[in-house]
Amino acid sequence: MILLDPRKTDRAADDERTRELMRETVEFFESKGKKRLIEDYYDRGWYSDFLDYAKEHRLLATMCTPEGEGAADARWDTWRVCQFAEILGFYGLQYWYTWQVSVLGLGPIWMSENPSIRQKTAEALEDGGIFAFGLSEKTHGADIYSTDMVLTPDGDGWRANGRKYYIGNGNEAAIVSTFGRIEGTDEYVFFAAETRHDSYKLIKNVVASQNYVSEFELDNYPITEADILHRGREAWNAALNTINIGKYNLGWASIGISTHAFYEAITHANNRVLYGMPVTDMSHVRRMFVDAYSRLVAMKLFALRAADYMRVASKEDRRYLLYNPMVKMKVTTQGEDVVNLLWDAIAAKGFEKDTYFSQAAVDIRALPKLEGTVHVNIALIVKFMANYFFNTAEFPDVEQQTQPVNDDFLFDQGGTGGLGQIQFHDYRETFARFDRVPNVVRFGEQVDAFRTLLSSEPPGPDQMKDIDFLLAGGNIFALVVYAQLILENAPIYEIDDDLLGEIFDFMIRDMSQHALSLSLQASSTEIQVAQCREMLKRPVEDESRYQRVWDGQVRVLDGAYEMKP
Repeated sequence: MILLDPRKTDRAADDERTRELMRETVEFFESKGKKRLIEDYYDRGWYSDFLDYAKEHRLLATMCTPEGEGAADARWDTWRVCQFAEILGFYGLQYWYTWQVSVLGLGPIWMSENPSIRQKTAEALEDGGIFAFGLSEKTHGADIYSTDMVLTPDGDGWRANGRKYYIGNGNEAAIVSTFGRIEGTDEYVFFAAETRHDSYKLIKNVVASQNYVSEFELDNYPITEADILHRGREAWNAALNTINIGKYNLGWASIGISTHAFYEAITHANNRVLYGMPVTDMSHVRRMFVDAYSRLVAMKLFALRAADYMRVASKEDRRYLLYNPMVKMKVTTQGEDVVNLLWDAIAAKGFEKDTYFSQAAVDIRALPKLEGTVHVNIALIVKFMANYFFNTAEFPDVEQQTQPVNDDFLFDQGGTGGLGQIQFHDYRETFARFDRVPNVVRFGEQVDAFRTLLSSEPPGPDQMKDIDFLLAGGNIFALVVYAQLILENAPIYEIDDDLLGEIFDFMIRDMSQHALSLSLQASSTEIQVAQCREMLKRPVEDESRYQRVWDGQVRVLDGAYEMKP
């Protein structure tokens, strides 16, 4: 089964230390138990027990230290990062969050050539330290053009003054990788600040949760060359490249949350009797579960395949820069859809405070809104659209990347420009391999209609400035990319044609909805509207296929997992 089962975390491709890491992580939460997990969530207590356990078992030290910087078992390995992030999300967004913002805080450090800070970081990780990414500000958000964190020259160094806002782990981070600029210049800088320094002023937690999402101020904080991580263009690149690495993990939190919520929901609904029948005998409820399951499997297929492209990335192959924000944007919004479907199925049960679902229903909303909103990521991915459809290139086939090695390129990405020059392999070749699946064929017809729209009446300059138009068209493009990687991964994970048929059932419906939205935009031309009508299609219905998926893959998850009390 492709869904996470905490009782069966061992994977054939993993080395023994990786298996140990995952078993230890699961053991912490299962020993804690569901009752305590939920109580801590609603009491909003700092998760020191998890951080103490992570220190004792060297969880972050092993996962987040690149090879050669720490102990022999340490490496930055995206294959195991995916599973670790999914497990943390499965048990609670708060545990994932403290690790995720540590990943962001570590990005500028591991991209730096400052050996003393790198050594101090490796030692802090071994000591159980967590990290923070001091980028955003209250007035400017993550607009790094407008930072008000200023370094004023002072003898051989500087004094840093300014505030940062919405900075996770800002209460206890060993090091805060902080973004600012040199006073009187346009020169950006990343530097290392320590939360225990007298000039570091912790102001407050800006959210009501277990997470400490801080506002802090640096008040004449002394900075020397030994504290500098990056200057000039390199500081800019470090900020964006760190987000390239870190944003990917949001999709895995969403997958973890949605999976736990699914187990709880199907077990409840399939054993609840109303009007003399199990709730799941009601056709609309059954449809919700099949749809939710299909979307959840698709989320994981896409995110896993995107990891393969991250692991083979190089200066000559940067396709991951499209797939990575897609995991952040598309997978997380699909997670919302999954939880919405499940919530409609279990109704009032989803509010009860002794359920995992009650926290999942809240936390699943956060993920599409972190590291840039959906429209920001749509604006990013449409830069790839012309080359994706009309300027493809030949690449070697990318196999599943499970090898236990360090992912060196992620911290040596180089510059951040030239997105419009990145080329992709031809999606049509992937689609053609699945012409036996009627819904894949029909979805391909929708894609052909969109491609015709782009070639016959491409969006004009004013339309590209129209956010509503951009969102509608960008969502269509995102679905095409989503479909391609799902299909590439389906044979690797032995996804049968029945489930593919159900996955592309919802894909066709979603494509039709986005096409309708695009056709209704005020700026859409008559030619574009006509082409959108060609995209309005219904899935190929197959009741026997649907029933097989329900009986053989969905209903059987009743009781498949329940967290220890």
